[in-house]
Amino acid sequence: MVADQDGFPAPERGLVVTQFLTVRVVKVSREFYADIFGGRVVLEENPALVQVANTWIILNPGGGPTPDKPGVTLTAPEAGDPVSAFLNVRVADIAAFYAEARAKGAQFLTEPLDRGAELRCYLRDPDGYLIEIGQVTGLLHGITAEVSPRP
Repeated sequence: MVADQDGFPAPERGLVVTQFLTVRVVKVSREFYADIFGGRVVLEENPALVQVANTWIILNPGGGPTPDKPGVTLTAPEAGDPVSAFLNVRVADIAAFYAEARAKGAQFLTEPLDRGAELRCYLRDPDGYLIEIGQVTGLLHGITAEVSPRP
């Protein structure tokens, strides 16, 4: 079912980069990205496609190899899996985003912390994908090194 076909990422030239996430329950993940990040549902299922700001997130259940990806099995992360990639979201006001997302049920690993070059915090989506939320601060003033947290 198409929810908003006008927002489908199909460039007339060049390219568009989207993020594909293997999820356990498409509806739960689709609602998370639409609600927490103010996303616009472009496709509801098979796959779900949510436009979040200037990017698109594709949400689909896992599965085994196909002719175009032989030997590849897609699965959602399991609890405790090492992280090798994550979504990186930049916001204009991290305090406001943090408060609004928590009010909607988002569970953060920590509150926003000042890392010198930026303020940042992390949350996980319903499938356990890590999402960094950051607001650039010191980087705008030439501070590139991260500040070590105080014990």
